[in-house]
Amino acid sequence: MHTCGAGKQLVNFRKHDRIAEMAHGGRGCEFIWEIPIQKEGATMPEYRIKVAPNTVVYADGENNKLVVEFAIPGAPTDTIDVKILVDSIHLTAPARDIEYVSALTLVWPVKPDKAEANYEYGLLRIEVPFKDPMEDAVKVAVKAGGVGIKPKALLQKGPEKGPIKELPPQ
Repeated sequence: MHTCGAGKQLVNFRKHDRIAEMAHGGRGCEFIWEIPIQKEGATMPEYRIKVAPNTVVYADGENNKLVVEFAIPGAPTDTIDVKILVDSIHLTAPARDIEYVSALTLVWPVKPDKAEANYEYGLLRIEVPFKDPMEDAVKVAVKAGGVGIKPKALLQKGPEKGPIKELPPQ
């Protein structure tokens, strides 16, 4: 811990915690958080500033999975709420006086029921397998002819050819 500008006790966190600089009026306290001293058993504050976490999303082609990583330092594991649908991921994670919030739209469908999440050292890593786009496809039976549909005759028109006339069959 160290003190800064206003003489308050502060703790260093990752660079994405820029809101602390704004809270201290930019007095050289970049990337730090004020930690209020609370008695043991005290609850977190009711109002929290919503913050978008640093997020990395990439496709792991070797394992056919989507990997999503959220930097959410200070969030207790039991308060992290992740919801995954076939086409989206939603995160809320309260931490001290902030709440990390993120909503991602996915361009390739995933299998939400097969998702795995691991939270370690402030990094939430989610791996979810991609869904085969043909997995829910329905096979359509193809019937052989006999419907009575005949192709229309091709028509030819041109300035030197005169009026429209049918082309001979080939």
